[in-house]
Amino acid sequence: MIAVRGYDAQRVAVLGLGRTGLAAALALTAGGARVVVWDDSAERRAEAEARGLEVADLSRGRAWEGLALLVVSPGIPHLYPSPHPAVRRAWDEGVPVDNDIGLFFRSLATPGWDVLDEVPRVVAVTGSNGKSTTSALVHHILSSAGRPTQLAGNIGRSVLDIDPPEGGGVVVLELSSYQLELARALTPDVAVFTNLSPDHLDRHGGRGGYFAAKRRLFAEGGPDRAIIGVDEDEGAFLASQLAEGPGDDRVIRVSVQRKLDRFGWSVFVRKGFLSEYRRGRQVASIDLRAIAGLPGRHNHQNAASAYAACRALGLAPRQIEAALHGFEGLPHRSQLVAERDGVRFVNDSKATNVDAAAQALQAFDRIRWIAGGLGKEGGITPLAPHFGRVAKAYLYGHSAREFALSLGNTPHEVFRTLPEAVARATAEAEPGDTVLLAPAAASFDQYPDFEARGEDFVRVVRAILDGTDKPADQGAP
Repeated sequence: MIAVRGYDAQRVAVLGLGRTGLAAALALTAGGARVVVWDDSAERRAEAEARGLEVADLSRGRAWEGLALLVVSPGIPHLYPSPHPAVRRAWDEGVPVDNDIGLFFRSLATPGWDVLDEVPRVVAVTGSNGKSTTSALVHHILSSAGRPTQLAGNIGRSVLDIDPPEGGGVVVLELSSYQLELARALTPDVAVFTNLSPDHLDRHGGRGGYFAAKRRLFAEGGPDRAIIGVDEDEGAFLASQLAEGPGDDRVIRVSVQRKLDRFGWSVFVRKGFLSEYRRGRQVASIDLRAIAGLPGRHNHQNAASAYAACRALGLAPRQIEAALHGFEGLPHRSQLVAERDGVRFVNDSKATNVDAAAQALQAFDRIRWIAGGLGKEGGITPLAPHFGRVAKAYLYGHSAREFALSLGNTPHEVFRTLPEAVARATAEAEPGDTVLLAPAAASFDQYPDFEARGEDFVRVVRAILDGTDKPADQGAP
């Protein structure tokens, strides 16, 4: 645990008692703070009391007496679409508002670091798509190279729940816009921006607010190295703002769309080959095409960002290349579930928006596409340029019929449930096909989250291939 310092004997409130909030409360207590907690869920309040934490109703005035800080969990809105009442009360009372990420950066360095030969470092990764895979890949490469490393944040453990890093250790953080927009301290050594596409816009008051939240990672503390995906305008703008000129190698530009050979430091992928350029000269190259855990252009972008981060930490290209071949990918993100009789089954349940689904569709040639769930604004119409790769679409759930209207001449069929769609796709798949779950929609019509949806896909595929489940034969009436 990272004990939070700076609030010894002071009264601090924690709002929201999920994994993040509970870890923050315990870390504040370990640092000597007098912690009170609140959650709108009675069940979570009871769990906190069972852990010895004091519960205080933040809707009551007395709870705010002598309060030095309010710590807010990432799922709780603090501005848009409207602030939680406790956040608004903190404004009125003049109580500072922070989150666990801000507390982590304020508390990470300790006096004991003065005697270390090499102080620990922090790599922070953000972006719309690919940040989980990029973070996990950086962690995997470092582990393979023998570097002590921990993975936390929006993936893995809560950031305050990790062990204090040892000399030469690296903490890899995946940070969402929800985590970044409120943190009062952001000081990573290496910061990564993968890409930007519309998502969570209601929470940020539009695309500009969403980008502004991501940009804080680079603007607040000034990382030693900034790794920026420049294939969208926002990334190109951010790289331009951070760099003093084209030769400034503190900014490492990343692309999977074009050659970058005019900058001080860049990493790009063309036709499956990753290239690293320094001051106009190529210094390394890796063939990504045969790496099973990193299929498609979107994963090549993840590989390029992770490569750049590890190079910024001093790893050699050969170390990184060897580790890439051992990366098996993350569940629900282009996860190869099975391969039978020339048919691949791929779980990309995390493709909850059209941009992520587009990346998945571009990764394979002949696709039995399983899509559906609770569609987002605009539906799947923006995916039309990729329909030529789809042998047939198998649509299910709340938005299935709406999605069908966008498919034109692309063969498709509508089902009630995901298992029915998977069974039909499996029965009709031919050698060379990929049965791909890339929903392009949220899961909440039939599943609590994308993980549960992906796990059901894996369960059904394995049951069918093992012969323990007969293919369903009914579509929606």
